[in-house]
Amino acid sequence: MKSAVFYGRHDIRIENRPIPAVGAHDVLIQVKACGVCGTDVHIFEGDKGAAETHPPTVLGHEFSGVIADTGSAVTRYRKGDRVCVDPNYYCGACEFCRDGMAHYCTHMTGYGTTVDGAFAEYCAVNEKQVYPLGDGTSFQQGAMTEPIACCLHGMDMCEIRPGSHVAVIGGGMIGLIMVQLARLAGASRIALLEPVEGKRAVGKALGTDVCIDPLHEDVPTALAAHGMLCLNTVIECVGRPATIEQAIELAGPKAVVMMFGLTRPDEAIAVKPFTVFQKEIVLKASYINPYTQRRALDLIDSGRLDVTSMVHAVCGLDRLADILGSPQERSLGKFIIDPSL
Repeated sequence: MKSAVFYGRHDIRIENRPIPAVGAHDVLIQVKACGVCGTDVHIFEGDKGAAETHPPTVLGHEFSGVIADTGSAVTRYRKGDRVCVDPNYYCGACEFCRDGMAHYCTHMTGYGTTVDGAFAEYCAVNEKQVYPLGDGTSFQQGAMTEPIACCLHGMDMCEIRPGSHVAVIGGGMIGLIMVQLARLAGASRIALLEPVEGKRAVGKALGTDVCIDPLHEDVPTALAAHGMLCLNTVIECVGRPATIEQAIELAGPKAVVMMFGLTRPDEAIAVKPFTVFQKEIVLKASYINPYTQRRALDLIDSGRLDVTSMVHAVCGLDRLADILGSPQERSLGKFIIDPSL
């Protein structure tokens, strides 16, 4: 099978590899769509993502496809089923799993991070990680279940109530999902801070009340002009120290600042403790997607979330290294890899 294999920083090679063996409890998925994620970019740049990646490894963890084969003990699925995958497989036996914190599992398997993932024509996964797509859900939509699941975990901690005022910093795929989830959570006013005009336009179409260009507009003035004088929640979806610091400055009294964007491991932010004290700000972060995959898929299947407006292009494996290495290309929107192209 055709595979894009990560060998180290800035080193992705297209190779022909054997189709993965199928264990007794595994299903073999013919990959139809796999999203290019910020975590993939971090790994490509030589940084740690959500887990340690040891080359050579096939990346790709946001994926959907068709079951091509099943192991001898598989009972839930059969060949031809259309499915998506939760890529984080927990052991269920360590102390974190037993204490309800499975996403800190000490023996976690991450498809596309710790073991081979879906930037290939086929990927074998444990049947426990598989979810059937709704009849009206496309493979591209199904591939977005994992990022939505991650967003839901973060959103659950944002304490958004009916009538809340929310600002989202960053209008990429994740930021645009957060905008929609904030609306579903009951936010009455939502602001999007995004320098790219095209992304602001998508944000506006998805229900954002005010879209601000933070490079050319005074953000507090623009917020005040739209009656957003006291932000209850600020969600940072860029992963840069400057925008995290901006989120803290913009937050209103007793606000939650969700540091959702993934920074480089060695980056630091400058926090003024007096600011946190004076406003009683709560700083939070969100790690992967525990217990949210089914909810994410239900939101897609029901049509309550738009996960296609922000997709820029669908490409073959040959384009993967260029996409990972080009911030300019990624700024255009979400890229989906279809290994058959």
